[in-house]
Amino acid sequence: MSQDSHHGKWTVSSSDEDDDLPLSGTTTSKPHQPALSSPSYQPAASPTPTIPKIEAAPVEVKPEPANAPVSSLVIGSEARQSAAANQVNTVKYESSPSLAGKRKNEVSDGSGWALSDSEDDDDGDVKGKSLGNSPKRAPPSPKTKKVKVENERPPSPYGRLDYIDEPEDFFESSIPPLNDPYRFYLNKVTGLDRKYNSGALHIRDILSPLFGTLKESAQFNYCFDIAWMVDQYPSEFRDRPVLIVHGDKREAKARLLQQAKPYPHVHFCQAKLDIAFGTHHTKMMLLWYEEGFRVVITTSNLIRADWYQKSQGMWMSPLFPRLPKGSSDDEGESATFFKRDLLEYLAAYRTPELEEWIQRIREHDLSETKVYLVGSTPGRYVGPDMERWGHLRLRKLLYEHTEPISGEERWPVIGQFSSIGSLGVDQTKWLTGEFQRTMTTLGKSSSRSASPLHLVYPSVEDVRTSLEGYPAGGSLPYSIQTAQKQLWLHSFFHRWKADATGRSHAMPHIKTYMRASPDFTRLAWFFVTSANLSKAAWGAMEKNSTQVMVRSYELGVLYVPSAFNMKTFPVSGNPFPVSSSSGFTVPFDLPPTSYSPKDQPWIWNIPYNQAPDTHGNIWVPS
Repeated sequence: MSQDSHHGKWTVSSSDEDDDLPLSGTTTSKPHQPALSSPSYQPAASPTPTIPKIEAAPVEVKPEPANAPVSSLVIGSEARQSAAANQVNTVKYESSPSLAGKRKNEVSDGSGWALSDSEDDDDGDVKGKSLGNSPKRAPPSPKTKKVKVENERPPSPYGRLDYIDEPEDFFESSIPPLNDPYRFYLNKVTGLDRKYNSGALHIRDILSPLFGTLKESAQFNYCFDIAWMVDQYPSEFRDRPVLIVHGDKREAKARLLQQAKPYPHVHFCQAKLDIAFGTHHTKMMLLWYEEGFRVVITTSNLIRADWYQKSQGMWMSPLFPRLPKGSSDDEGESATFFKRDLLEYLAAYRTPELEEWIQRIREHDLSETKVYLVGSTPGRYVGPDMERWGHLRLRKLLYEHTEPISGEERWPVIGQFSSIGSLGVDQTKWLTGEFQRTMTTLGKSSSRSASPLHLVYPSVEDVRTSLEGYPAGGSLPYSIQTAQKQLWLHSFFHRWKADATGRSHAMPHIKTYMRASPDFTRLAWFFVTSANLSKAAWGAMEKNSTQVMVRSYELGVLYVPSAFNMKTFPVSGNPFPVSSSSGFTVPFDLPPTSYSPKDQPWIWNIPYNQAPDTHGNIWVPS
């Protein structure tokens, strides 16, 4: 298939790289096969994909090697390594194109797209692990020589202060409004007007004694900075046992264990990843208090960079009280069967390290929960098991717990995410086929309307003018290798704009999906999750739709109006400062703003040296 764009003419193979993968997962009723993936998620035996042919002038693109070098500062991904390198060793914008972007004498002076011969990323944060580092204070402005207006450094959105310097009240812990029915919160962001952090939470707030007297905790996540994580616990809880549930293997696992050597109270549980390119991407806290038990499902990695200048979100459960002694295991269940589903999700890890937590959950009353749990666990599933995980699980819940709406074909589906996997050579391969069928399910209606589909993903300009500048793109690991094979996807894209929440310049790491009314004032449902837009996260049908394959662990919560005795959720037009309004806080502005003809989606592994970011720097992948 040949396509033309202003990036050049190129040819794409019609093959789908997923088709030839070996059967490397199982249903839960069978033992797993030996692990196939490597720390870089690129098995040596995997087939080489067909590479698009570039006929335009080539641009040097940093390839994605099978074994990315890791410094003592950064762990994992090339995308976040580039962000860290650009922050530590900044490359200033200069008015002379011949001087812009000099690094290792290998940087191109163009901005077109080119390809390397390496495999594309297939999952949200697969190429996004690091020990967080804060943005550096911008040195003096670029060269004083007059340049065109569009090439001038954009004004800092919130003044010239170093954004990472927290205001005095940033760490003031506060309990969110007790009458908040949804328990959905955004993370605090440095550099915002104080009102936009009212009712938002930082990790120190979550772990504060105001929420309970902590006895023990479990942290499920993708990326960890152990020293930083330990420091977020209050001093009185800092030596309480912590279980780290992770998916690292081999060298990455060794580095993680090395981080924890100074902390004998930190223990580990390795999640099994038996399918290539899968990750342990779930982000959840289990908090056991003297007073009870709490679950927090979030979108943030446990690294500094994810908790300061990015748009993130979370669901925080009520404090679940302990059941009376002698209660049966099925007591303390909610109308949404949250307890059953959480226990089933934990059991899917099949590891003894979680048995104690499973027993603790059984001993608590989770009946106040009003959300549904939607998880993904690696494997190939058939029969009834197909509806246990991923987007088919979401489809089942929408079928059973929502109601058809008059004129629903005009109710758009909105997906918002921070990374994109390989979705096929055209939209019907997955996106507007099985995935959109799930997203347009409303009750037991036989109609499957062709509703509009809006996808919210930051443009290059969104990243350039953000609080972090170009390094924010290290957490948006959409690669050129993937993007070149699916230019059809870009017609669905909408800008990241979040004026109502004050977060237009805080690039999103949050992932949300929803169904909105034609006037965008109501929601038929809302889902916050760790799952990006990828088949690895959501699952993909195989064998003529008789089997579904899921690569990764993911977790999120679904809000449906019936659980709140409502027909639809009203959207909060002004969510900050937080009030007792019944409106639901959507993290970004509705309706979404479509890309203009000049907008391009952020691609992490090509240079951007034609205009400086808010810190006066350019982006040179290293």
